[in-house]
Amino acid sequence: MATEDYKKQWNTPGDTSTLRKRKNLSENTPLSKDPGRWTQDDPGSSNGTLAECHGSDSNNPPATLLLLLVVASLSFSTRFHRLSEPSHVCWDETHFGKMGSYYINRSFFFDVHPPLGKMLIGLAGYLTGYDGTFPFVKPGDKYEDHNYVGMRGFCAVLGSFLPIFAYLIVLELSQSSTAALITAAVLIFDTGCITISQYILLDPILMFFILAAVLCMVKFNHLTQRSFSASWWFWLVMTGASLTGALGVKFVGLFVILLVGLNTISDLWRLLGDLSLSMVDIAKHLVARVVGLIILPLFLYVTIFAIHFVVLNKSGPGDGFFSSAFQSRLIGNNLHNASMPEYLAYGSTITVKNLRIAGGYLHSHWHLYPEGVGAKQQQVTAYLHKDYNNVWRVHKQDHNESQSGPPDLVRHGDIIRLEHKETTRNLHSHLHEAPLTKKHFQVTGYGMNGTGDLNDLWQLEVCGGKKGDLVKVLRSKVRFLHRATGCVLYSSGKTLPKWGWEQVEVTCSPYLKETPSSQWNIEDHINPKLPNISLSLLKPHFLEILLESHIVMIRGNSGLKPKDNEMNSKPWHWPINYQGLRFSGVNETEYRVYLLGNPVLWWMNLASLGLYLIMSAVASVALQRGFSLEPKRKDLI
Repeated sequence: MATEDYKKQWNTPGDTSTLRKRKNLSENTPLSKDPGRWTQDDPGSSNGTLAECHGSDSNNPPATLLLLLVVASLSFSTRFHRLSEPSHVCWDETHFGKMGSYYINRSFFFDVHPPLGKMLIGLAGYLTGYDGTFPFVKPGDKYEDHNYVGMRGFCAVLGSFLPIFAYLIVLELSQSSTAALITAAVLIFDTGCITISQYILLDPILMFFILAAVLCMVKFNHLTQRSFSASWWFWLVMTGASLTGALGVKFVGLFVILLVGLNTISDLWRLLGDLSLSMVDIAKHLVARVVGLIILPLFLYVTIFAIHFVVLNKSGPGDGFFSSAFQSRLIGNNLHNASMPEYLAYGSTITVKNLRIAGGYLHSHWHLYPEGVGAKQQQVTAYLHKDYNNVWRVHKQDHNESQSGPPDLVRHGDIIRLEHKETTRNLHSHLHEAPLTKKHFQVTGYGMNGTGDLNDLWQLEVCGGKKGDLVKVLRSKVRFLHRATGCVLYSSGKTLPKWGWEQVEVTCSPYLKETPSSQWNIEDHINPKLPNISLSLLKPHFLEILLESHIVMIRGNSGLKPKDNEMNSKPWHWPINYQGLRFSGVNETEYRVYLLGNPVLWWMNLASLGLYLIMSAVASVALQRGFSLEPKRKDLI
């Protein structure tokens, strides 16, 4: 709407009398409507007195640029000061440095966070000459001749941008170089922010993308009068890309996505109330935001995982966290390019893998449960590694298997026996309580050479299947229901004591709800009477492994618990700077690094937040009662 139209609409005594009274303006003083506030209309300036309200210090580009250069110089110099010290592994460098090495070596691993941060660390190490051979075993290990400074330097560069982004955000919001400079100084000289930026960690990468998203959002918001211009599209797209970066480093990036989402909803609601815009114009705005803030970030996020899977194509320490079908795509895994019968049959020799994270392979050995732990029968556990004691034979309940001709295939609902190949005992359960999960029943190995009793019978069910469905190797999720007690075979995830060789407890759960802990799949499958197929035919497609990786990450996050005797902080410790975190060094002879925020800055920040809440409440009450919060000005002539 043109300026003259605004004057026609609003410059009438009936519409503006209350406003004129609040702003102490005469009836002859014209008004203009600005998206941010009401101001007097100054014929000599298109912004009226808006520049006066915001202050004029931001309207001097050379001065603003000079201050920005000062902020950048101080930020980079504080982050890069003594960057190479200490020359040993500090705190979580043992994790994220090691994961960077995995990318360089292309070895598959598992982490509870999305891959972007580790990928960038690995790329930085590769480009700066690190060869991926340092083991990153534990904090304190000397780097010796390994080139670690490049990865630290990459994190320091991104950490150095935090004060710069903060300066630009506050300058854009307040139009005050003074306020922006104070904000930047708080981050530049905060010891906690400096320390977290100097080591091989995900935190500076995450904060870089979060602040970048906020800066791009603020820049985009201030281009409301230049909709669909090149700069408008640029900041919209950069906002979406930054959101992808934040979520691609850690799932806590969802919080900045929530912030941008609420801002976008508010913006669209404002546009809906602008009667100068047609519904077609509003639809264009909606589509543009859907493309820039939803479709583009999703595409980039999926692309990150596509690169992740392409790079990590070799077997590594993360294999066991994923399904057998997933593992079959990893070079060096025993399932890669292997061949075996496609469908489970009686007489087959198999391994059975639990589907929970670190659920393990169904396992047994000659050792018995000790006195006082259920029945003194052979132990059945879940073992996290490949082993000959993981091998079982599949039999009919009456052992009446065909000795000639093709074997019968196992189907959904069949009653079977599982015989442990090494010890020839049957998988067995009874009403004795489990060793650790007391509400579950004990699972043991019982009998000899296939002979046993009715407690050895299990009904096999294909999850989501129906009677007669075949059991597909690698792909089918199955459950084993104990016929005598009605419970279901279960991997609890709990570690047995030393008498159980610290393997994972296997129980029979009376709770029949389908969970990963009660779901299993057939991994290895040997039956000379059946034709083999290449497992490459059973490899999951990209969307399947993308979904599986997210399920595994979410389960991993939900299962994170503090370790025994580990020092932990409470949520309320951090806002008040109650205690820090030791990064390196346990005695006076070692180079010690301790993460602790600057107390003066942190406590002033906390006080400012409280003051802001009070001022906001007072201002809201004052405005509700009709008081003017604008400074009085003389009418412009």
